[in-house]
Amino acid sequence: MPSVWAAECRLSHSTPEDLSVPPKFTPENLEIVFLSFEGPDQPYSQAGGLGVRVAQFTRSLARQGFNTHLVFVGDPDRPGYEVQEDGRLHLHRWCQWLSEHHRGGVYEAEIEKVHDFQDSVPAHVTFEIATPAVAQGRTVVVMAEEWHTADALSRLSDSLHFNGIRQNCVLVWNANNDMSFNRMNWDRIGYVADFAAVSKYVKHQMWDCGVNPVVIPNGVPEERLTPVDPDAVAAFRRAMDCDLWFFKLGRTDPDKGWLEAVEAVYRMRSEGYNARLVIKPGAYEAYGEELYRHMVWRGLDRAEVATDDRTVAGIATALGAAPEAAVLDLRFFVPDEILPVFYAAADGTLANSGYEPFGLVGLEAMAAGGIAYVGSTGEDYARPLQNCVVLDDAADPDEIVRFALQLKDDEALNASIRAGARRAAELFTWEAVTPIFLTRMRHLAAGQDVVVG
Repeated sequence: MPSVWAAECRLSHSTPEDLSVPPKFTPENLEIVFLSFEGPDQPYSQAGGLGVRVAQFTRSLARQGFNTHLVFVGDPDRPGYEVQEDGRLHLHRWCQWLSEHHRGGVYEAEIEKVHDFQDSVPAHVTFEIATPAVAQGRTVVVMAEEWHTADALSRLSDSLHFNGIRQNCVLVWNANNDMSFNRMNWDRIGYVADFAAVSKYVKHQMWDCGVNPVVIPNGVPEERLTPVDPDAVAAFRRAMDCDLWFFKLGRTDPDKGWLEAVEAVYRMRSEGYNARLVIKPGAYEAYGEELYRHMVWRGLDRAEVATDDRTVAGIATALGAAPEAAVLDLRFFVPDEILPVFYAAADGTLANSGYEPFGLVGLEAMAAGGIAYVGSTGEDYARPLQNCVVLDDAADPDEIVRFALQLKDDEALNASIRAGARRAAELFTWEAVTPIFLTRMRHLAAGQDVVVG
């Protein structure tokens, strides 16, 4: 493929002079731009892990002093341009004229938004972001996320070339998963940019497409490592009042292991344990109806839990007042500061995906000192029974049951995993990921012959 051919050409013509590494990137010489469909606006722009990733990573970079821009499909009722984090984080909400008429979320009228994004974002980035930054002596890194932004990145390269500043910009296309790889023009992207991936698993998937990306992992905010209030944990456990209970959140997608989680709880209850499952579906998609039908088939009663008091005390009260159902379905927005309480209080967080490009939920649970049940695909942070439970067969509910009962009986192992989880999460904060990101960008800058000030 041309992308491989180009790499071979660079190798065959390289000399020792070509191997010099550009100066380090610092807040003084670097401007960072993310292009993404999803973003920080809840609930409109956050449909899954991508929205969480770009929201947290850009905020972290800004707090570390880097002038950071995020161009994303934003909530139509919010400002088109907004500055946060003491002027370091610039939110550029795009496609709002379309979103105004499509209020079902970021992916409603998806194709129309893709066309609008790729038609108008390149000029905006060229003239409103890159040109002023280069005039101030900065190098510009542009990281485009997912297939929606691929054509926009290609057109941006053309625009930068035409305006004489391509040599001042590092262009990277990042894959968070393999969704719509069939839509990608790999040769074109490989000609104008380099590739990145969020895990070794996704990297290996991209090998099949003829490209070899660098790996820049996901992370969690450093504040997630703050110890969870033990009184809050105790309040949630008292409210649940059962032998074992588990927490699960995310999109109701077949790959996310929802049926297996429900089935595992059913089998534990069949063995005489009062096991319960607290769920927070990220989006009530069509698959959710199949999930609910499975609960009915298994005779598992489900109670919807709602509350306007979203404090620890308010949520604990709502959980305790709910019917004695096997499944508690949270029908309210759970604030970010409350999620660690669920992670720490539950006997396990079921992030048991059959296919997971990285697995942010599992990592978030580990940061809180919780026991994460994860699959064995893209969870690069996972070490079996050292910092989490790794399921070799995510389609087998009995594996969840066996580990759950083992950890119920073995308090020492339970405590050891929870302690190991927090240590592992320390290696995957966004602050820990930043040096990896900056080093990768330096090396890619050298390969793209970018001039670093």
